[in-house]
Amino acid sequence: MRYDRQLLLREPKRSQVLALSEIQQYGSDSFGDPEYVSLYGLTPTAWHARGVRILSRTAVECTRDRLADLIGRDIAEIALTAPDTKASVVIDPFAGSANTLYWIRRHLPRSRAVGFELDEAVYEASQRNLSILDLDLELVHVDYEAGMRTLAVAEDELLVVFVAPPWGDALDEATGLDLGRTSPPVTEITDLLTATFGQHRLLQATQIYESVVPSSLEEVRARFEWSAVKIYEIDAPGRNLGLVLGTLRWQPPTRVATS
Repeated sequence: MRYDRQLLLREPKRSQVLALSEIQQYGSDSFGDPEYVSLYGLTPTAWHARGVRILSRTAVECTRDRLADLIGRDIAEIALTAPDTKASVVIDPFAGSANTLYWIRRHLPRSRAVGFELDEAVYEASQRNLSILDLDLELVHVDYEAGMRTLAVAEDELLVVFVAPPWGDALDEATGLDLGRTSPPVTEITDLLTATFGQHRLLQATQIYESVVPSSLEEVRARFEWSAVKIYEIDAPGRNLGLVLGTLRWQPPTRVATS
């Protein structure tokens, strides 16, 4: 049996806890690396030995360490240039494993990190993992809309939001990722942020695919005063992920622009 994305996302497998051998087989079969699903700065062998457990769907959907580290570095490089900012509030509206949130906060030490996760099984598994590893991240079992509307952010805090909604059928291998067809559409999330935190400086980092439907990308970038795109060439050509970065109510120095 080949342990690939199709198998791990199939019901009822998607909600089951994976054994270490299954995690390693997924890494080997899909990426040629049994230690591919590294999380929280630990290899699968190391985090499994400490009692961390993940669901089948989390193994597929999580942002592994190598990529999450690069994302965290690029976000921090921009965030640290924000004027008159004493600290940051980092939000992940679709936290999942909270590994991306972990890496962003690791590169932004003067920050408060909050993740929202609606799926009960994913929330319970991730909350348990964060407790085992004693990670200073707040994970809230609530949908992103309710979470953002009840979040308190001080006037001198920079709002940093990592946006990676479920892609569903938004990704077409021929035409690329349509950011207007994610669940919910990326622009809908940006508009909610703008309406909810209208007086705050915002840095939004949206996860994208190497190939993106151009019109959907431009619709996202048009909502910001400054934006840039970064693709991380760490996987096979055509399978790489990246970010579209955008700011509101401030602009970073031109030296940090990635494109």
